[in-house]
Amino acid sequence: MLPTTAAASAPPPLPAPAPGEPHAALFLALGYMRLPELLACWRVCRLLGEAVAGDTLLWRRVAVEPPLSNRVTDEILAKLTARAEGTLRSLHLVGCSRVSDAGLLRVVEQNPRVTELYVPTCTGLTGDGVVKIVQLLHEHKGNIDRLRLNGISRMSKHHLDVIMSVMSKCNPQVKQDRSPLFYNHRAREVLNTNDERPIDVDVCPLCTNVRLVFDCTKDDCRKVKHSLLRCRGCYFCITRCEKCGGCISPEDRTEADLACSDFMCLDCWLTQSKCSTCNRPYCERHANLMVPLSMPGQFSCQRCAELDASLETQEDGY
Repeated sequence: MLPTTAAASAPPPLPAPAPGEPHAALFLALGYMRLPELLACWRVCRLLGEAVAGDTLLWRRVAVEPPLSNRVTDEILAKLTARAEGTLRSLHLVGCSRVSDAGLLRVVEQNPRVTELYVPTCTGLTGDGVVKIVQLLHEHKGNIDRLRLNGISRMSKHHLDVIMSVMSKCNPQVKQDRSPLFYNHRAREVLNTNDERPIDVDVCPLCTNVRLVFDCTKDDCRKVKHSLLRCRGCYFCITRCEKCGGCISPEDRTEADLACSDFMCLDCWLTQSKCSTCNRPYCERHANLMVPLSMPGQFSCQRCAELDASLETQEDGY
């Protein structure tokens, strides 16, 4: 009797592991793991440890994110990237304050083919150090095409001009790229990997500091041709709506009061559900602070809920 089509096309099952050995599927999953999971697998058993430590493909992209960021020093970073054996292509360091210019330069010297370097809020780095790294990659005929530098200490317009000049020699698109960046809280707080721009920071036209510079989402503002009248600037110079990313007028800041510390334009404020006591809404980022009430769809803000609780305590004391 001939086998059925389904039985004939079915792939052979993976061989059963010997007692005490990891399943073969675990080795296939290593390529999809983040750094904390890789380090955990490294310590599970000898076979997994050898697979993690010996496969350079697993270390071509290293991403250090919180809570590991505060534990990574120059020495630890050197040991992690050494596993790539000079084939490192992408290095993401988010908030690694203990990594210095010298430590990062040493890693890049050993991996001159790096194309992505993300170091936001790495406060141990400086503008001078980043310039040296970019120049070193150019001298080794590298092709770095994406930098994330928000939060680097002592970064000036001169540093940014030198970096863009060096990067544009390998990639002319760097100077031509003027894609707008629209504000939202995710752009400020975490690494936005969907941002295709070569460099994330720019010179704020208002304060002239090198920071994330946001464009306004409002059509009327974007139609303004004069650069000095356009509401384009960093977060500290222009207050932005937490929901739509548009600019906020002084009148809106007074009338559109929120129950949290963020800001919202009046148009977005009118569409939000509000505290049943003080009539103030939460932005989406702080919606978890709502205290639900017995009536469906109604809530109280934390401040009003604490005030009600204190009043009830006083009443019980009398």
